[in-house]
Amino acid sequence: MPIELKVPEVGESITEVQIGTWKKREGEGVAMDDSIVEIESDKATVELPAPAAGIVTKILKASGEKARVGEVIGYLEPAGSAAAAAPPAAPGSQPVVDVKRTGSRVDIGSVQMSAGDGTRVMPAAARVLGEAGVAVSAATGTGPGGRVTKDDALGAVAAARAPAPVSKLAPAAAPPGRLPGAREERAVLISPIRRRIAERLVEAQQQAALLTTFNEVDMSAVMALRNKFKDVFLQRYGVKLGFMSFFVRAAVEALRTVPQVNAEFRDPHIIYRDYADIGIAVGGGKGLVVPVLRNAETLSFAQIELGITDFAKRAADNKLKLDELQGGTFTISNGGVYGSMMSTPIINPPQSGILGLHAITDRPVAIDGQVVIRPMMYLALTYDHRLVDGREAVTFLKKIKDTIEDPTRLILEV
Repeated sequence: MPIELKVPEVGESITEVQIGTWKKREGEGVAMDDSIVEIESDKATVELPAPAAGIVTKILKASGEKARVGEVIGYLEPAGSAAAAAPPAAPGSQPVVDVKRTGSRVDIGSVQMSAGDGTRVMPAAARVLGEAGVAVSAATGTGPGGRVTKDDALGAVAAARAPAPVSKLAPAAAPPGRLPGAREERAVLISPIRRRIAERLVEAQQQAALLTTFNEVDMSAVMALRNKFKDVFLQRYGVKLGFMSFFVRAAVEALRTVPQVNAEFRDPHIIYRDYADIGIAVGGGKGLVVPVLRNAETLSFAQIELGITDFAKRAADNKLKLDELQGGTFTISNGGVYGSMMSTPIINPPQSGILGLHAITDRPVAIDGQVVIRPMMYLALTYDHRLVDGREAVTFLKKIKDTIEDPTRLILEV
């Protein structure tokens, strides 16, 4: 008996998801717990594992379609059943499949060995068209007797997915004798995560009183310390010693000094916290995500670096768990890895602050009356002015600066 593949619960209050990439096609075998399809919500991307070994026999929802939590999106024939155990047809003797078009999907009907009135399609071609939701009429049969082969189906799918050229309007003042460049456009469906990111950024701008203050930090001491211990650190912990762990530890100390930045405005109260759950902004496969280092005030440098490395790897593969993306109290965003010199980051509601890091560049600075070249970084703190006054914001950034410029403070916690 076929097993229903249903959309799993992906988080509290989430009732609708978007179907992502199908990892298995109709007719493909799967082992138990193999990933079958990606399920995208506005908070995370999760994978639906195979509940048993068998064969995917039917896909009901194509990539990009919406589905409700609990809705059946496909069927799996368990191993050992008659359908799953049926041997494939020998090469050269594949039957022709009577294919009918229903709605936006191709339904594979009964297998016929002789020609009929319907379109004659080879089974592999029918599977390709069915998974892509492309009409049989879009494929031109080049096989024996005009049959549609798999290559014909793949060509039809490629043609259907090619972006349609958008009507072009000649520029109003195009110089004589010059032809305008390519002006084509293509539409890409917005992923739920990208949509949610947009909503939260607008929400932050509309609901919080945002202000950004800046400072700069001399990275000489941290760079020297890192260079001195990076080899032994890597050998002992199996992870590189980066700059982010210094800034996480510095942020923890600054949050202790200025607790307003770690607080939350929850009208009619302000919620203060005696712990620091630091969100680390990382680029994921579906967009920017912010996994959280829980109780960062208790973590060592190695634990911080291991946690960030793990987050980055799993974010690239869309394997972060939903609970890892929720509940942060403060965020650090490192735009410097992309070459950013200066920015005004936007807070992640309902947090009250976000620290922006930027590129390290050699710049002339005045020290003890002398102009010297030092590796400098600009820091930016965007904060909610409803909770944090300018004095507290400047004090917070000054604490970060002092700690990074003299990292022995992290050991003494002063």
